[in-house]
Amino acid sequence: MKSIKKYNTKLFTQLSGLMTEQRNTSSMNIDSLNVEEVLLLINKEDTRVPRAVEMEIPFIAKAVKLIVRSFKQGGRLIYVGAGTSGRLGILDASECPPTYGTEPTMVQGIIAGGNESVFRAKEGAEDKSELGAEDIRKLKVTKHDVVCGIAASMRTPYVVAAIKEAKRLGAKTIYVTTNPRSFLKKKEYAQLRTNLDVAICPEVGPEVIMGSTRMKAGTAQKLVLNMLTTASMIQLGKVYENMMVDLKLNSKKLEERAKRVLMIAAGVDYEEAAMALQKANGHVKTAIVMIKKNVPASEAKKLLKKSNGFVRKAINKHSENYLSTHSLHL
Repeated sequence: MKSIKKYNTKLFTQLSGLMTEQRNTSSMNIDSLNVEEVLLLINKEDTRVPRAVEMEIPFIAKAVKLIVRSFKQGGRLIYVGAGTSGRLGILDASECPPTYGTEPTMVQGIIAGGNESVFRAKEGAEDKSELGAEDIRKLKVTKHDVVCGIAASMRTPYVVAAIKEAKRLGAKTIYVTTNPRSFLKKKEYAQLRTNLDVAICPEVGPEVIMGSTRMKAGTAQKLVLNMLTTASMIQLGKVYENMMVDLKLNSKKLEERAKRVLMIAAGVDYEEAAMALQKANGHVKTAIVMIKKNVPASEAKKLLKKSNGFVRKAINKHSENYLSTHSLHL
C-alpha cells in the first residue's frame, strides 16, 4: 500500500486568507468581455485606489515626519521589496536625484535577488529571509536611517527579515502593504508587528486578475511612495511654491527647466533667467532670491543659509530685515 504524501499547508492557508489573493466578484466574467469592456472594468476598479490611500494619510504623515527627521540628521530612506514592490521602491529612489538634486545615497532601493531582479523576475528570491537581513547589513544601516518595507502581501520573508534587522540596528521602520492593518494582530505577523514604527495599509480590495498585485496594489504603493518622498522634500525646502528648485543642471533638459522655473518664479524673460543662473553658478534657489530681492549672489546665499534652504523664508526674512533696519531711521 502506497503511503500518502503529507503536505505542509501552513503557507497555503496563510496565502488563502490574504486580501490580495481573493477573487474579485466584479471581474469573474472578464474573459468573456470585449476589449473596451475589459478596459472599463479595470479602470473602474482602479478608481478605488486613491480613496484607499486617502484613508491612510494619518499614517503616511507619521512616516513622513520620521523620514524628514532622518534626513536632517544625515540619515537615509531605504526601500526594501521583492518583485513589483521592490521595483517601485527603486523607481522612487532613482527619481529623487534628478527631481530634487539629492545625492543618490539619500534615498535608496534594494530588491530581493539584487539588481538583476529589476529587469527579470526572480520569484524565489523573496523567500530568502537571510538575504533580507544581509542586504540591510551591507548598507551599514544605523539609528539615523529609515527603512521602508514594501510588500503587498505583508508576509514576504525577505522584506520582513530586512525590517527586523533594520530595527535591531536602531533604524526607524515603515511598512507599506495592501492587506488590512488588522492582520498585524495575528500571531503569524507578530514578528513584523513588533518591529514596525509605522504601518501604511491602503485596502484596495481583490485584484481584477486574482493575485496580480502589480495592478491596484502596485498603484497604491506607487501613490504612497510618491507622497513619502515628495512631502519629505517639501519639508526640506526643495520646493518653492509648487516648483522644484533644487535642480542640478546636469542635462540640457534640466538646464531649460531651471530657466523656465526662474522665469515663472521671478517674472523675468529667458535672457535674464539665463544670466541670473550663470551668476548663481547654476543654483536655482540662489537665482530666485537674487532677482526677487535684488541682491547679489553672495547675499542671496546668506539668506538661504539663514532660512535653512527655504526660498520663501529667505525672501520674507530679507523683507523683515529691510523693514526693521529702515524703521530705526524714521
